[in-house]
Amino acid sequence: MNDSQISLNRAEQALENGAPDEAVRILKRLLQEQADNTDALALLGEALIEAGHLKEAVMVLEDVVGRLPDDLDLQFDLGDTYFELGRPADACRVYEAVLARDPAQTDARVSLGLIHFHQDQMDAAEACYRQALQHDPASAFAWHSLGDVCFATGRSDEARDCFARALELDPDDPQGHFNLAEYHYDNGDLKEAEKYCRRAITLDPEFSFAYLTLGNICLDQEQVQESIHCFKKFLQFEKSPASKEICDEVAALIDGLKDEA
Repeated sequence: MNDSQISLNRAEQALENGAPDEAVRILKRLLQEQADNTDALALLGEALIEAGHLKEAVMVLEDVVGRLPDDLDLQFDLGDTYFELGRPADACRVYEAVLARDPAQTDARVSLGLIHFHQDQMDAAEACYRQALQHDPASAFAWHSLGDVCFATGRSDEARDCFARALELDPDDPQGHFNLAEYHYDNGDLKEAEKYCRRAITLDPEFSFAYLTLGNICLDQEQVQESIHCFKKFLQFEKSPASKEICDEVAALIDGLKDEA
C-alpha cells in the first residue's frame, strides 16, 4: 500500500469516527503533494460537507465534478450542497444534468421536486414526485416527498398513506417514522407522535428535527425538563445555515423555559 492510499484510508477512518476536520487536514496535506488526486478531492468534498464548510465544499466539488463528469454521486453531492447554501438555480442545473444523462435517476427528479416544494410551487413539486414514482414505485424518498406535499396542501389522510407506504418499503428509515410522528402530532395524538419520534431518534440519534418535534410534544404534556433536553439536542445536531432562524427561536425558548422550571 503506497503513502497516498494510507492517507486516504486514514481520512476515511476519521470520517467514520465522526472527525471530519481531521479528515480535511489529512486530505489537504495529501493534495499539497498530489493536486490531481481525484479520489482525495472527492473525499475532501465529503469531509468538508460533514465539517460544515459548505462554501469550500462547493469549490472542491465543482473542481472534481469537472474532472469526473460520469460520477453521479459527486453530482448529487454538489447539487445537494448548492441547495443547502440557498442556491436553488445551481442545484436545479445539476439535477437536470443528471437526468439528461440518465432519465431513470429518480432521486434527481425528487430533488428537483424538493426545490419546487421549498419555493412553495406545490403543483410542480408534486409532478416531479409522481414522475419519479412512475420510474420507480419502490422509491421511499419519492413517497416521503409526495406525503410532504399532500400534508402541506391539506390532504392529511393521503399524506398518512404516503408516509406509511414509504415506511413499508424501508422500515428502518428514521425519516419515515418522523413523518408519521408529524402526522400524528398535527392530528393531536401525542402518544402516537411521541412513539414515532422516539423510534426515529433510536434509528438516528442525531436526527435534529425529531428532537425538535419531541421537545414540542413533551412541552404540550407539561414535561418541561424533558422538552428542554430535547431542544438542546436539536441545537447540538442542527448545523444547517438555513436553520439559523429556527435555532435562534429554540435557543430563546430554552431560556424562557429555564425561568419557568
